[in-house]
Amino acid sequence: MTAKPLSKPAPLGRGLSALFGDTDSSYQAPRLAAATVALAHGRDKAGAVQTMPIEWVQPGAFQPRRRFDEDAIKGLADSIRERGVLQPLMVRPIEGEKDSYEIIAGERRWRAAQRVGLHEVPVMVRTLSDREALEIGLIENVQRQDLSPLEEAEGYRRLMEEFHHSQDGLAKVVGKSRPHITNMLRLLTLPQPVKQMIDAGQLSMGHARAIITAKDPTSLAQEIVKKGMSVRQAESLAKRMAEAGRAGDAAKKKPALSAQAVADVIALEKELERAIGLKVKIHLDGKKGSIAIHFAGLDQLDGVIRKLRG
Repeated sequence: MTAKPLSKPAPLGRGLSALFGDTDSSYQAPRLAAATVALAHGRDKAGAVQTMPIEWVQPGAFQPRRRFDEDAIKGLADSIRERGVLQPLMVRPIEGEKDSYEIIAGERRWRAAQRVGLHEVPVMVRTLSDREALEIGLIENVQRQDLSPLEEAEGYRRLMEEFHHSQDGLAKVVGKSRPHITNMLRLLTLPQPVKQMIDAGQLSMGHARAIITAKDPTSLAQEIVKKGMSVRQAESLAKRMAEAGRAGDAAKKKPALSAQAVADVIALEKELERAIGLKVKIHLDGKKGSIAIHFAGLDQLDGVIRKLRG
Protein backbone atom coordinates (compact mmCIF):
# COMPACT_ATOMS: atom_id res chain seq x y z
CA MET A 1 0.00 0.00 0.00
CA THR A 2 1.15 3.52 -0.63
CA ALA A 3 1.59 5.60 2.52
CA LYS A 4 -0.73 8.59 2.72
CA PRO A 5 0.28 11.88 4.34
CA LEU A 6 -0.69 12.25 7.98
CA SER A 7 -1.65 15.53 9.53
CA LYS A 8 0.45 16.99 12.33
CA PRO A 9 0.08 14.84 15.47
CA ALA A 10 -2.11 16.32 18.19
CA PRO A 11 -1.77 15.75 21.96
CA LEU A 12 -2.54 12.27 23.25
CA GLY A 13 -6.20 11.32 23.10
CA ARG A 14 -8.61 8.66 24.34
CA GLY A 15 -6.49 5.75 23.21
CA LEU A 16 -7.21 2.33 21.78
CA SER A 17 -10.49 2.09 23.68
CA ALA A 18 -11.83 4.74 21.29
CA LEU A 19 -10.77 2.65 18.34
CA PHE A 20 -12.27 -0.50 19.77
CA GLY A 21 -15.57 1.10 20.72
CA ASP A 22 -15.14 0.52 24.48
CA THR A 23 -16.39 -3.03 24.10
CA ASP A 24 -14.93 -4.15 27.41
CA SER A 25 -15.01 -1.60 30.21
CA SER A 26 -12.66 -3.70 32.32
CA TYR A 27 -9.90 -3.27 29.76
CA GLN A 28 -7.63 -0.34 30.55
CA ALA A 29 -6.36 0.64 27.12
CA PRO A 30 -3.10 2.57 26.64
CA ARG A 31 -3.32 6.18 25.48
CA LEU A 32 -2.85 6.75 21.78
CA ALA A 33 -2.01 9.87 19.79
CA ALA A 34 -5.26 11.73 19.05
CA ALA A 35 -4.38 12.28 15.39
CA THR A 36 -4.00 8.53 14.88
CA VAL A 37 -7.23 7.86 16.78
CA ALA A 38 -9.12 10.38 14.67
CA LEU A 39 -7.87 8.94 11.40
CA ALA A 40 -8.49 5.33 12.38
CA HIS A 41 -11.88 6.10 13.92
CA GLY A 42 -13.14 8.61 11.39
CA ARG A 43 -12.57 6.64 8.21
CA ASP A 44 -14.90 3.78 9.19
CA LYS A 45 -17.72 5.45 11.05
CA ALA A 46 -19.81 2.28 11.11
CA GLY A 47 -16.95 0.65 12.99
CA ALA A 48 -19.04 -2.01 14.71
CA VAL A 49 -17.37 -5.06 16.19
CA GLN A 50 -17.97 -8.06 13.93
CA THR A 51 -16.88 -11.68 13.92
CA MET A 52 -14.66 -12.97 11.16
CA PRO A 53 -13.36 -16.45 10.21
CA ILE A 54 -9.95 -16.76 11.82
CA GLU A 55 -8.41 -17.97 8.54
CA TRP A 56 -9.24 -14.64 6.91
CA VAL A 57 -6.82 -12.92 9.28
CA GLN A 58 -3.03 -12.92 9.02
CA PRO A 59 -0.13 -11.16 10.81
CA GLY A 60 0.51 -7.60 9.68
CA ALA A 61 3.54 -6.45 7.77
CA PHE A 62 3.99 -3.61 10.27
CA GLN A 63 3.97 -5.68 13.47
CA PRO A 64 6.85 -4.25 15.56
CA ARG A 65 7.12 -7.38 17.70
CA ARG A 66 9.66 -9.97 16.55
CA ARG A 67 9.46 -12.38 19.51
CA PHE A 68 6.35 -13.86 21.08
CA ASP A 69 6.62 -15.25 24.59
CA GLU A 70 5.16 -18.76 24.55
CA ASP A 71 4.25 -18.72 28.24
CA ALA A 72 2.37 -15.42 27.81
CA ILE A 73 0.45 -16.78 24.81
CA LYS A 74 -0.39 -19.97 26.75
CA GLY A 75 -1.75 -17.86 29.62
CA LEU A 76 -3.79 -15.78 27.18
CA ALA A 77 -5.11 -18.96 25.54
CA ASP A 78 -6.26 -20.24 28.93
CA SER A 79 -8.09 -16.95 29.51
CA ILE A 80 -9.72 -17.09 26.06
CA ARG A 81 -10.80 -20.66 26.68
CA GLU A 82 -12.60 -19.49 29.82
CA ARG A 83 -13.98 -16.10 28.75
CA GLY A 84 -13.52 -15.80 25.00
CA VAL A 85 -11.73 -12.97 23.17
CA LEU A 86 -12.83 -9.94 25.17
CA GLN A 87 -10.95 -7.37 23.12
CA PRO A 88 -11.47 -7.35 19.34
CA LEU A 89 -8.54 -7.36 16.94
CA MET A 90 -8.01 -4.30 14.77
CA VAL A 91 -7.49 -5.33 11.14
CA ARG A 92 -7.30 -3.67 7.74
CA PRO A 93 -8.24 -5.15 4.35
CA ILE A 94 -5.39 -6.40 2.17
CA GLU A 95 -5.61 -4.54 -1.10
CA GLY A 96 -6.50 -6.70 -4.11
CA GLU A 97 -7.30 -9.83 -2.07
CA LYS A 98 -10.76 -11.06 -1.17
CA ASP A 99 -11.55 -12.05 2.41
CA SER A 100 -8.00 -11.24 3.52
CA TYR A 101 -7.13 -8.90 6.38
CA GLU A 102 -3.92 -8.11 8.19
CA ILE A 103 -3.67 -7.47 11.90
CA ILE A 104 -2.90 -3.97 13.09
CA ALA A 105 -3.34 -4.68 16.80
CA GLY A 106 -4.00 -7.95 18.57
CA GLU A 107 -1.68 -10.56 17.03
CA ARG A 108 -1.15 -12.27 20.39
CA ARG A 109 -4.93 -12.63 20.80
CA TRP A 110 -5.10 -14.12 17.30
CA ARG A 111 -2.31 -16.60 18.05
CA ALA A 112 -3.91 -17.58 21.36
CA ALA A 113 -7.32 -18.00 19.69
CA GLN A 114 -5.76 -20.35 17.15
CA ARG A 115 -4.25 -22.38 19.96
CA VAL A 116 -7.67 -22.70 21.59
CA GLY A 117 -9.18 -23.76 18.26
CA LEU A 118 -11.60 -20.87 17.70
CA HIS A 119 -13.09 -20.65 14.22
CA GLU A 120 -14.02 -16.96 14.46
CA VAL A 121 -12.59 -13.90 16.21
CA PRO A 122 -14.09 -10.47 16.95
CA VAL A 123 -12.57 -7.72 14.82
CA MET A 124 -12.91 -4.07 13.94
CA VAL A 125 -12.05 -3.30 10.33
CA ARG A 126 -10.19 -0.05 9.66
CA THR A 127 -8.86 1.44 6.44
CA LEU A 128 -5.35 2.66 7.29
CA SER A 129 -2.25 3.71 5.42
CA ASP A 130 1.03 1.87 6.01
CA ARG A 131 2.25 4.72 8.19
CA GLU A 132 -0.87 4.69 10.36
CA ALA A 133 -0.70 0.89 10.64
CA LEU A 134 2.88 1.04 11.91
CA GLU A 135 2.11 3.92 14.28
CA ILE A 136 -0.87 2.18 15.86
CA GLY A 137 0.92 -1.18 16.15
CA LEU A 138 3.97 0.44 17.70
CA ILE A 139 2.07 2.72 20.07
CA GLU A 140 -0.19 -0.06 21.31
CA ASN A 141 2.78 -2.25 22.20
CA VAL A 142 4.97 0.56 23.57
CA GLN A 143 2.27 1.90 25.86
CA ARG A 144 1.57 -1.57 27.18
CA GLN A 145 5.32 -2.14 27.60
CA ASP A 146 4.98 -5.29 25.51
CA LEU A 147 8.05 -4.78 23.33
CA SER A 148 11.68 -5.57 24.00
CA PRO A 149 13.99 -2.52 23.92
CA LEU A 150 15.30 -3.50 20.48
CA GLU A 151 11.82 -4.04 19.06
CA GLU A 152 10.82 -0.61 20.31
CA ALA A 153 13.99 0.95 18.87
CA GLU A 154 13.45 -0.75 15.51
CA GLY A 155 9.87 0.54 15.39
CA TYR A 156 11.11 4.09 15.96
CA ARG A 157 13.74 3.66 13.25
CA ARG A 158 11.15 2.50 10.73
CA LEU A 159 8.84 5.40 11.50
CA MET A 160 11.71 7.83 10.98
CA GLU A 161 13.25 6.26 7.87
CA GLU A 162 10.17 4.98 6.04
CA PHE A 163 7.72 7.71 7.01
CA HIS A 164 10.06 10.67 7.60
CA HIS A 165 9.26 11.41 11.23
CA SER A 166 11.65 13.68 13.08
CA GLN A 167 12.63 12.68 16.62
CA ASP A 168 10.56 15.55 18.03
CA GLY A 169 7.53 14.62 15.93
CA LEU A 170 7.89 10.95 16.79
CA ALA A 171 8.09 11.74 20.51
CA LYS A 172 4.74 13.53 20.28
CA VAL A 173 3.11 10.70 18.34
CA VAL A 174 4.11 7.92 20.74
CA GLY A 175 3.85 9.98 23.91
CA LYS A 176 7.52 9.64 24.92
CA SER A 177 10.22 12.20 25.59
CA ARG A 178 12.74 13.07 22.89
CA PRO A 179 15.70 11.83 25.03
CA HIS A 180 13.89 8.49 25.39
CA ILE A 181 13.61 8.21 21.60
CA THR A 182 17.31 9.14 21.22
CA ASN A 183 18.45 6.60 23.82
CA MET A 184 16.37 3.82 22.28
CA LEU A 185 17.73 4.50 18.78
CA ARG A 186 21.30 4.32 20.10
CA LEU A 187 20.70 0.66 20.97
CA LEU A 188 20.65 -0.12 17.26
CA THR A 189 24.36 0.83 17.06
CA LEU A 190 25.36 -2.02 19.39
CA PRO A 191 27.14 -5.08 17.92
CA GLN A 192 24.94 -8.05 17.02
CA PRO A 193 26.19 -10.28 19.90
CA VAL A 194 25.11 -7.61 22.39
CA LYS A 195 21.73 -7.27 20.69
CA GLN A 196 21.25 -11.01 21.02
CA MET A 197 21.93 -10.79 24.76
CA ILE A 198 19.31 -8.03 25.06
CA ASP A 199 16.77 -10.06 23.08
CA ALA A 200 17.46 -13.08 25.28
CA GLY A 201 16.82 -11.01 28.41
CA GLN A 202 20.40 -11.36 29.65
CA LEU A 203 20.98 -7.61 29.46
CA SER A 204 18.49 -4.92 30.43
CA MET A 205 18.08 -1.48 28.89
CA GLY A 206 20.12 -0.11 31.80
CA HIS A 207 22.99 -2.50 31.11
CA ALA A 208 22.94 -1.63 27.42
CA ARG A 209 23.02 2.11 28.07
CA ALA A 210 26.02 1.64 30.37
CA ILE A 211 28.18 0.06 27.66
CA ILE A 212 26.87 1.70 24.51
CA THR A 213 29.81 4.11 24.13
CA ALA A 214 32.50 1.60 25.11
CA LYS A 215 35.28 0.71 22.68
CA ASP A 216 34.48 -2.99 23.03
CA PRO A 217 30.85 -3.32 24.20
CA THR A 218 30.77 -7.04 23.37
CA SER A 219 33.52 -7.91 25.87
CA LEU A 220 31.89 -5.74 28.52
CA ALA A 221 28.51 -7.34 27.90
CA GLN A 222 29.96 -10.82 28.18
CA GLU A 223 31.63 -9.94 31.47
CA ILE A 224 28.43 -8.37 32.84
CA VAL A 225 26.42 -11.49 31.98
CA LYS A 226 29.11 -13.85 33.25
CA LYS A 227 29.30 -12.15 36.65
CA GLY A 228 25.59 -11.34 36.91
CA MET A 229 26.31 -7.65 37.45
CA SER A 230 23.68 -5.13 38.42
CA VAL A 231 23.20 -2.01 36.30
CA ARG A 232 25.20 0.04 38.81
CA GLN A 233 28.05 -2.47 38.69
CA ALA A 234 27.91 -2.44 34.89
CA GLU A 235 28.15 1.36 34.91
CA SER A 236 31.16 1.13 37.24
CA LEU A 237 32.80 -1.46 34.99
CA ALA A 238 32.24 0.67 31.88
CA LYS A 239 33.61 3.75 33.63
CA ARG A 240 36.71 1.94 34.84
CA MET A 241 37.32 0.48 31.38
CA ALA A 242 37.08 3.95 29.85
CA GLU A 243 39.53 5.32 32.44
CA ALA A 244 41.93 2.43 31.82
CA GLY A 245 41.73 3.04 28.09
CA ARG A 246 42.52 6.72 28.48
CA ALA A 247 45.43 5.93 30.79
CA GLY A 248 46.78 3.41 28.28
CA ASP A 249 46.52 5.91 25.44
CA ALA A 250 48.33 8.52 27.48
CA ALA A 251 51.11 6.25 28.67
CA LYS A 252 51.69 4.55 25.28
CA LYS A 253 53.59 1.92 27.22
CA LYS A 254 51.27 -0.92 28.07
CA PRO A 255 47.80 -2.05 26.99
CA ALA A 256 44.73 -1.16 29.00
CA LEU A 257 43.33 -3.68 31.45
CA SER A 258 40.96 -6.26 30.03
CA ALA A 259 37.26 -6.20 30.87
CA GLN A 260 37.71 -9.33 32.99
CA ALA A 261 40.60 -7.76 34.95
CA VAL A 262 38.59 -4.61 35.68
CA ALA A 263 35.59 -6.70 36.70
CA ASP A 264 37.81 -8.71 39.07
CA VAL A 265 39.11 -5.48 40.62
CA ILE A 266 35.56 -4.25 41.18
CA ALA A 267 34.68 -7.58 42.83
CA LEU A 268 37.71 -7.28 45.13
CA GLU A 269 36.71 -3.74 46.06
CA LYS A 270 33.25 -4.93 47.05
CA GLU A 271 34.72 -7.78 49.08
CA LEU A 272 37.01 -5.43 50.99
CA GLU A 273 34.18 -2.96 51.55
CA ARG A 274 32.08 -5.72 53.12
CA ALA A 275 35.00 -6.73 55.33
CA ILE A 276 35.85 -3.28 56.71
CA GLY A 277 32.59 -1.40 56.21
CA LEU A 278 34.14 1.51 54.27
CA LYS A 279 34.49 2.48 50.62
CA VAL A 280 37.58 1.00 48.98
CA LYS A 281 39.26 1.89 45.67
CA ILE A 282 41.94 -0.26 44.07
CA HIS A 283 44.26 1.38 41.53
CA LEU A 284 46.25 -0.91 39.23
CA ASP A 285 49.27 0.11 37.16
CA GLY A 286 50.39 -3.02 35.41
CA LYS A 287 51.35 -5.50 38.13
CA LYS A 288 51.67 -2.77 40.76
CA GLY A 289 49.04 -0.60 42.34
CA SER A 290 47.54 0.82 45.52
CA ILE A 291 44.46 0.52 47.73
CA ALA A 292 42.63 3.61 48.98
CA ILE A 293 40.28 3.35 51.97
CA HIS A 294 37.87 6.26 52.38
CA PHE A 295 36.87 7.22 55.94
CA ALA A 296 34.75 10.07 57.27
CA GLY A 297 36.37 10.53 60.66
CA LEU A 298 39.11 9.40 63.04
CA ASP A 299 36.76 6.91 64.67
CA GLN A 300 36.36 5.11 61.38
CA LEU A 301 40.13 5.20 60.83
CA ASP A 302 40.70 3.70 64.30
CA GLY A 303 38.22 0.96 63.45
CA VAL A 304 40.10 0.09 60.26
CA ILE A 305 43.41 0.01 62.08
CA ARG A 306 41.98 -2.33 64.75
CA LYS A 307 40.72 -4.70 62.05
CA LEU A 308 44.09 -4.66 60.28
CA ARG A 309 45.85 -5.44 63.55
CA GLY A 310 43.48 -8.37 64.04
